[in-house]
Amino acid sequence: MKIATAAYPLDPLTDFTAYAEKQINWVREAAREGADLLVFPEYGRMELAALSGMEAAGDLEGSLHAAHAYTEEVDALMASLAEGYGLHILAASGPVFEEGAERPVNRAALFGPDGFLGEQDKQVMTRFEREKWDVVPGEPLEAIDTALGKIGILICYDAEFPLLGRELIEQGAEILLCPSCTDSLAGYSRVRIGAMARALEGQCVTVQSPTVGSAQWSPATDENVGIASVYGPPDLGFPATGIIAEGKLDTPGWTYAEIDPAAIARVRAEGAVFNHAHWLESHDRAAISRKARELP
Repeated sequence: MKIATAAYPLDPLTDFTAYAEKQINWVREAAREGADLLVFPEYGRMELAALSGMEAAGDLEGSLHAAHAYTEEVDALMASLAEGYGLHILAASGPVFEEGAERPVNRAALFGPDGFLGEQDKQVMTRFEREKWDVVPGEPLEAIDTALGKIGILICYDAEFPLLGRELIEQGAEILLCPSCTDSLAGYSRVRIGAMARALEGQCVTVQSPTVGSAQWSPATDENVGIASVYGPPDLGFPATGIIAEGKLDTPGWTYAEIDPAAIARVRAEGAVFNHAHWLESHDRAAISRKARELP
């Protein structure tokens, strides 16, 4: 399969038609390159807040509600693009207020040629999300069955936690999508290192899609730093660096990578190491060590 991962800039768009045209142009470009799976970043939907005016976009609380207001329209748009071009799209995540809920979750939805495939909520909130923005964790992790194989989603900070990645791997995921939104090189690097570590541990492919560039009209996503990249285990059938493909720092556009799903099964069965299979052994050894510390 061919994966396209976006380094995506946030624009102060004036109406939904302009937003739709932007999505159409991005998807059309990737489709022309033969991509099968498109990955958009975390909080890419915050640019929707600008559709309600700069006052709403410039207010932390107001921007959550303004972006959420277009959830159904955006989902319908991305579903139609996936169907129309016959490909899979992880749409940009954004705030979603469930019916009756006081606080929003950060949710990303996956669409395929036949429509909606599944959605994933962020599990662990960053300090900004929990201390200033009051975005809350959502539904549990669940790998999604697709024609491309089982896909898991770790939204930004979630990619930094081994147990979250392992849960999706144990559910059968072979590709982990890691949409991100970080305001510094350090933040981007933390997600990058986490995504690469998850590829190593799970002997799988991980995909990072960041927001990039300045969006000073949005206090939530005003600075954005990142590189669109695809990672794999540095072992049999994959690059020795673990980097399958990567773009340039803070440069908008698609980064493409050709992936053979059979290579994942092969490295798990024939690789120089068996991180995927030996995870339980490492878990058991850690438990033995904890027990030993409790002995008098």
